[in-house]
Amino acid sequence: MQRLIWWLRRDFRLTDNTALTAALTDAASVIPVFILDDTLLKLPRTQGYRTAWLMDALRRFDADLRASGGCLIIRRGDPAEQLVTLCAEADAAGVYFNRDYSGYATKRDQAVRGALTRQGYLVRDFKDLVIHEAAEVTTSTGKGYEVYTRYRNAWSMLPKPDPLPVPTDLSCLIAPADLHSDPLPDPSQFDAAPQPICATGEAEALRRLDYFIDGLAFRYRDQRDLPAVDGTSILSPYLRWGMISPRTCYTASIEAMHAAQHQEQRENVGTWIGELVWREFNYQILARHPHIVRRAFRPVYDNIQWRNDPQLFALWQQGQTGFPIVDAAMRQLNATGWMHNRARMIAASFLVKDLLIDWRWGEGYFMQRLLDGEVANNAGNWQWVAGTGTDASPYFRIFNPTTQSEKFDPTGAYIRHWVPELRAVPDAHIHRPAGMLPMEQAQCGVQIGKDYPAPIVDHAEQREHVMALYGAARQRG
Repeated sequence: MQRLIWWLRRDFRLTDNTALTAALTDAASVIPVFILDDTLLKLPRTQGYRTAWLMDALRRFDADLRASGGCLIIRRGDPAEQLVTLCAEADAAGVYFNRDYSGYATKRDQAVRGALTRQGYLVRDFKDLVIHEAAEVTTSTGKGYEVYTRYRNAWSMLPKPDPLPVPTDLSCLIAPADLHSDPLPDPSQFDAAPQPICATGEAEALRRLDYFIDGLAFRYRDQRDLPAVDGTSILSPYLRWGMISPRTCYTASIEAMHAAQHQEQRENVGTWIGELVWREFNYQILARHPHIVRRAFRPVYDNIQWRNDPQLFALWQQGQTGFPIVDAAMRQLNATGWMHNRARMIAASFLVKDLLIDWRWGEGYFMQRLLDGEVANNAGNWQWVAGTGTDASPYFRIFNPTTQSEKFDPTGAYIRHWVPELRAVPDAHIHRPAGMLPMEQAQCGVQIGKDYPAPIVDHAEQREHVMALYGAARQRG
């Protein structure tokens, strides 16, 4: 039988991997390959925590392969050139890979397909990153959905594929002994998260899924908005890099549904399934509208005259805004490479609608810091908050950071964890520490304006300003 190359991009797992399973079926020998794409590595958006985490993931995956007698071949350069060269060097019949949907990924994969087929090599790609691709979930006229609830209803009606079985024999995942592998970049080249929210690897992803499904899933709807509570799966980094598949997650959630003891538990699990559907909704929007990273989905909002104050932006990045819930969120991001979803909404809304800064500035910073940063969901979520996207929160819906804090972090536990300057502040003032009298500040060991910043803007005033900005853009549009 033939030899094939398995080109990994966002699928660092052996379990339920479509391209790998197909390659193992079709070939006697399969060579796992990852290509360090210089075009991506040079982008500012890829210079942050996510790339450092990726390098660790590659080392761990190579170790997993070596434990089975194989190894991961690393090459650096243009993917099309490197894969043609590898096919020739390894005497491989072709390349198998799982599809990706960003604008860059689509163009890259087209170039790879063209280069390989011109040289007579076989190319096969597979659906793996999502359960249903954009073309599978359409209206009666064949159009894509732009409203989440309608998409979810259509998505839910489709039959779901079962996860693929774990390969029983991995001994053929081996490269020729003389096949060169480039070294991975030194980790010091990349800015790594000081306290990563989670470890890399397929085993850790599966362990975390089991932990979530065994208990937290039954309380997910009730706890998911509380940033101080361990109430979410934290599977997003693993889904982003394919250390676990969406099929595996969905199947586990259905099993949890069957195991639920009453309707409330089933509803909690159903809410988490809804988050898996949101992920797929964002992917199909990206596939149909790749411009959403650079421009508003609704063109009228490209007319907004943002203030874009660099000093205010820096204070937001550093978690020094004087709004405790916002600062806690940003410090969590900067420390761990992850941020609770409710905190993401609050921090994003504050940047856009309190600081009057273009959502793309925030989207770019999140991409540098988030371990789970991916184009579809990051851009989709930012446009939702900004009110510029498909099925977005209305532009006039403006989160009040203080009331959000009071509602979702009522005891201030999340704030106190990430903003230690405020740990001794009593509950009555934890959401508005600037409201303390000087004597009260002295009693809890914090001087507002010195130890912790005073609010950098007035929320009520900024609300009026942002409403005017959006209104003017709509008039010009």
